[in-house]
Amino acid sequence: MTTSLGEIAVAEVGEGPVLVMLHGGGPGASGVSNYRQNLPALAEHFRVILPDQPGFGGSYRPTAEDLGERSITEITVDALYQTLDALGIDTFHLLGNSLGGGAAIAMAQQRPERVTRLVLMAPGGGWLPFGPTPTEGQKEMFRYYNGGGPSEKKMAAFIRTMVYDHKQFGEDVVRARYESSLDESHIAFYHLYNAAFAQRGGMDPLWRDLHKIKAPTLLLWGRDDRTITLEGAQLMLKQIRDVQLHVFGKCGHWVQLERQREFDTLVTGFLGERA
Repeated sequence: MTTSLGEIAVAEVGEGPVLVMLHGGGPGASGVSNYRQNLPALAEHFRVILPDQPGFGGSYRPTAEDLGERSITEITVDALYQTLDALGIDTFHLLGNSLGGGAAIAMAQQRPERVTRLVLMAPGGGWLPFGPTPTEGQKEMFRYYNGGGPSEKKMAAFIRTMVYDHKQFGEDVVRARYESSLDESHIAFYHLYNAAFAQRGGMDPLWRDLHKIKAPTLLLWGRDDRTITLEGAQLMLKQIRDVQLHVFGKCGHWVQLERQREFDTLVTGFLGERA
């Protein structure tokens, strides 16, 4: 089921405890496109809520004024909590990848009583880079809409930096992601988003308040991630009270795609554990 609550588009599938899943920030990303392959397994156990974050998919596009006043993470957290309130959802499991991982951290920090369990996949803002920044993957994201605009060739290059073995993702995957990136309003937002990101010096420094997370937390990371590198997990392991880490070899930034079966099994098991 897909609905639109105010200005946030929401897809929903399954029954059971609520699991909110937040997508990453790559060009053309959305809730369903990020997790489509995982829904059959997860919907057997959970009521899965898939919002499109502001600027992405079917949701509204923040303006330059919006992004000048608040970070994209602050905008997203406010919008998502308003959406969950409108759905009548009080407490929930929360899962986020990359940009959505940053929003998930901020949601768990601001309203810890509402997040029952937390799954983070290479989340933005929760780490301190140990190498040069922007990283290789971040450069490809910034490059995609510049220098002549989007193309299938540039999307293929973007996907190569996101994953360990790009050969498992054929031309159909590249073409579908490319076509989803062509919405003019999304492109306009992305230019504003990148400019605001550069002006602010990157993501919000959420790592400063990791101790505020109360929910049991599972970190999932690809050892070969070239966008948000594994070294960043060390600070999260030290600062989050109840935390565990699972690292996948031969895996990049898209754990939910590259290691789909293991991802589905680990997430289902972790969220189903008794407190």
